[in-house]
Amino acid sequence: MATISEKIFGRASGRTAEAGDIVEAEVDFAMSHDGTSVLAIKSFEEMGSEKVWDPDRIVIPFDHIVPANNNLTATLQKEVRAWAKDQGIGHLYDCGRGVCHQVFPEEGFALPGSLVVGADSHSCTYGAFGAFGTGVGATDMAEIYSRGKLWFKVPETVNIRIIGRLRPRISAKDLALMAVGELGADGATYKALEYTGEVVEGLTIAGRMTLCNMGVEMGAKAAIVPPDRTTDAYLKERARRPYRPQHSDPGSYDDEMKFDVAGLEPQVAAPFRVDNVSPVKDLEETEVDQVFIGTCTNGRFEDLAAAARMAEGKKFVVRTLVIPASREVLLEALSTGVLEVLVKAGAMIGTPGCGPCLGAHMGVLGEGEVCLSTANRNFPGRMGKGGLVYLASPETAAATALHGSITDPREA
Repeated sequence: MATISEKIFGRASGRTAEAGDIVEAEVDFAMSHDGTSVLAIKSFEEMGSEKVWDPDRIVIPFDHIVPANNNLTATLQKEVRAWAKDQGIGHLYDCGRGVCHQVFPEEGFALPGSLVVGADSHSCTYGAFGAFGTGVGATDMAEIYSRGKLWFKVPETVNIRIIGRLRPRISAKDLALMAVGELGADGATYKALEYTGEVVEGLTIAGRMTLCNMGVEMGAKAAIVPPDRTTDAYLKERARRPYRPQHSDPGSYDDEMKFDVAGLEPQVAAPFRVDNVSPVKDLEETEVDQVFIGTCTNGRFEDLAAAARMAEGKKFVVRTLVIPASREVLLEALSTGVLEVLVKAGAMIGTPGCGPCLGAHMGVLGEGEVCLSTANRNFPGRMGKGGLVYLASPETAAATALHGSITDPREA
């Protein structure tokens, strides 16, 4: 009996892999963005490496500070572009293509049964496709650049089974926040979370990506949704190569948890911990200065569309920033009229990318300002020194933007 994670590491290492084993595994695709590529390239050169192991399996999206916010950033990005060109890396996505964790799957690199590694902690997002997606540091990425391999400890797997039926205006973000609140910020340290159950099976790819994206907020090494027909349909015209899905054998999990979400209410994480989660009713009337809808957690089309449905014919009463997760999302939002609704409501539209999520530009908070964000982190200083960040779903974000204070989307 073996889990998805054990099967993936078994294939990638060429040996039987069980939880707790240390294996040297071959990486299928590697990703670093404009921020982490700088450090990874530096380490690569300090190691004495000259050529990457396979330029066709390295992906470099520019997303964290795009367009560049100052001369230093612009110069560093110029150097990354030059290095990628010299190495023959063709998969460099620049000029507002979008957030790395959105572009990577859109371009068909996140495949069922694969081992994909990113120099960014939220690379666990790729588990939404039945891949083992995980984040590493710049030095580890330099090693992957050089050899295409890395040592891993095969994690134990916790099955999180979600049953019931979500009520209107309750979405995948509420599920993710619920899980973080229940397990805690260190409740799944170096474990693989495998989400199953009727609710998970009913989620779209976008919803699954939201759910897996926040696995690292519980300390997880990976978060995985078993691949199915929904996965295949999304990848039909995208997959870079044939793939072989893996599924966990019955009884192979190290631990199991079950949640019935039939009565789940909208969830909000208050500063300064992602696991500081409570129902929205406990925080209603908390005034905000800004609402941000976007990021690798909730910047997909269905997220923008959910906000637009609530904003139709209404006006936002606080500054509201909407940033599509990718150019593909932006184009769909344009062609369907979703973007027009949001702009008429008063939203500012940003270049596809991370935007203010990391506190670099495009919506940084001032001292003491409050933001309701659809992002995944609310640590001190995350969106600007002295700022306070609350995390919630696109539905709760839209309701809050319409009222100027944290609001239950079911009552908006």
